[in-house]
Amino acid sequence: MEEQELPKVTIIVPTRNEVHFIEKCLNSFIVSDYPEHLMEIIIVDGMSEDGTDEIVKRYCERDRRIILIKNQKLITPVALNLGVKASRGEYILFSGAHSEMPSDYISRCIKHAIETGADNVGGVMKTEPRVESCVGIAISKVLSSPLGVGGAKFRTGVSRPTEVDTVPFGCYKREVFDRIGYFNEQLVRNQDIELNLRLKRAGGKIVLFPDIEFTYFARSTYKDLWRNSFGNGYWVIAGSQFSNIPFSLRHIVPYLFVSFIVVFGLISIWVPLVRIFYLTIITLYISLLLIASLGISLKPGRFDLFLPAFTGFIVLHIAYGIGSLKGLVQRIFVHG
Repeated sequence: MEEQELPKVTIIVPTRNEVHFIEKCLNSFIVSDYPEHLMEIIIVDGMSEDGTDEIVKRYCERDRRIILIKNQKLITPVALNLGVKASRGEYILFSGAHSEMPSDYISRCIKHAIETGADNVGGVMKTEPRVESCVGIAISKVLSSPLGVGGAKFRTGVSRPTEVDTVPFGCYKREVFDRIGYFNEQLVRNQDIELNLRLKRAGGKIVLFPDIEFTYFARSTYKDLWRNSFGNGYWVIAGSQFSNIPFSLRHIVPYLFVSFIVVFGLISIWVPLVRIFYLTIITLYISLLLIASLGISLKPGRFDLFLPAFTGFIVLHIAYGIGSLKGLVQRIFVHG
């Protein structure tokens, strides 16, 4: 496509206290092969206290494409909406501060968006550890495993362009927000999932492309993995008080599994037949974890990843499920 035919693109990056990552993120867009005069980069900072905003200000002084906006409410959907409302691009591309995009990322997104007419396009997330520790590497592998993330194709990869229910971050037509509205600011988490489901229900088209890739630096401790997974699971269910079904079926699988463990575990104490069924399912689950963990450790020849990967799977699944269970209990007994 000729340069004069290319649309203007706005990149929006919500951030808070990302002093160790924001430069890497910004640099990945600055070296983009997309025409400079057709780009703007909006950093929406959630009142950072670690000097993140000072770094962004220095970039703003050197590159007038970069714009800094303050997000006094601190939560992500507010940041995203502030960026959209300030944008001037025909296409809006979102990124996380913990992400690094290849130089052709924007070009590929725009090319595919125009050729397919899709409302939102995205690529495959290559998950890398924030810390190159044994646990950090194992967690990054777990988050790229089908057993770890289920049907999240943007994490496990696709072999051809595939219509999906969501993509990470996403490159949207600007008119999508005029048509279906902005991110739901009552959702502290999962606001992108809810927006994409709303887009799909309105007849929109979301496509994941195998030749679009970017790097995401994942949490590298069990504590951080638990906290993030618990929050994601909680907002899958809790978000239903603010939106009409803000999740897909695959998002409630961990909740169903944790509920099974609790309910059938209690019943099995008194009912022998249920006990046999219960122990069979638990044994099967553990066997699958062992096989997947062995696969993670064998591929790079790193047998020290086996136990951390096994633990990572359990933390991911149980934390997400318990978060959803808490969301359901609050939904029923607190919010009615």
